Amino acid sequence: FDQIVSHVAKYRNRTGVSMPITIRVPFGGHIGAVEHHSESPEAYFAHTAGLKVVAPATPGDAYALLQSAIADPDPVIFFEPKARYYLKEEIDTAREVPIGRARVAREGSGVTVIAYGPTVSIALDAAKAAEKENISLEVIDLRTLSPLDMPTILESLRKTHRAIVVHEAPVFGGFGAEIVARIADDGFDLLEAPLERIGGMDAPYPPARYEKLYLPDVDRILEAADVALAYG
Repeated sequence: FDQIVSHVAKYRNRTGVSMPITIRVPFGGHIGAVEHHSESPEAYFAHTAGLKVVAPATPGDAYALLQSAIADPDPVIFFEPKARYYLKEEIDTAREVPIGRARVAREGSGVTVIAYGPTVSIALDAAKAAEKENISLEVIDLRTLSPLDMPTILESLRKTHRAIVVHEAPVFGGFGAEIVARIADDGFDLLEAPLERIGGMDAPYPPARYEKLYLPDVDRILEAADVALAYG
């Protein structure tokens, strides 16, 4: 950790020489592993100037973003959701996904759900469940945490005026706090309801048998959407 944040991240600034290094970091839960194999430390690295941080949610994006990370002249922390290792799908090896660009994984008009890595699939499941209740959720897959694609987030908020941020890391000090702060800075006038954050509990990651109680799930997203829609 110290070598990454104190040396790799600062090398270009100190020397004027690029540092084209990609560091692959498995992270996240939903694998039933012991607690120290399931944590989500992305906020530590996103906080460090000089690092780019990505967290793909699909095999196709993982492939394309890895190519972009390797080609990048700066150091990239490439977070790999462990729960997604088991996915298989046909991918287009010619498709490019630039670092710093989010995607709208599902269009909607009621509430924006912002997710990345392993929580994107949960957000999409929540959107499908919400549709049965005539609630429309738009799901944004950030793909890159740093630099953060604020234009895509704000464009969604111009439609929905409400947002929920979902990640597996504990809520306190989690990356969702930065997203919420940036929305408050750049898009406060777009909001019609308080911003909601959903994350892991503010406690050490539990043993496998309690994992489902600890992590975000569809029900928590639907409850947050109900709260957001109760305003206005």
